[in-house]
Amino acid sequence: MRQSGFTLIEVLVALSITAVALMAGLKATGSLSRNADRQTLSLLGQICADNELIALRLRRQLPDTGNRSVECLQAGRALLVEVSVRPTPNPNFRRVDARVLDQGEYVLQVSTVMGRN
Repeated sequence: MRQSGFTLIEVLVALSITAVALMAGLKATGSLSRNADRQTLSLLGQICADNELIALRLRRQLPDTGNRSVECLQAGRALLVEVSVRPTPNPNFRRVDARVLDQGEYVLQVSTVMGRN
């Protein structure tokens, strides 16, 4: 009389295939989560950089050359904005770079040219 059912090897092969599929799914989910976090951080950094550049424009005067750092709180995150103002060949304009860092790591940089109003 013959018994029906699965052998131990068949069960182990099925379990290993399932484990590989689950690991691939976990890796994909983790990657999507990291990308969403990076996109959120990039958007918050863009807001901080734009705020600093707009504040300089609202002063309606040519910004002084030099560097300064400003802390920017967005959505519960403390980002550091390093603003660098450098002269250009034309004395009526200045190059302004706003570089955003999160815990010492570079997030993004926004650059513009500002002139006399």
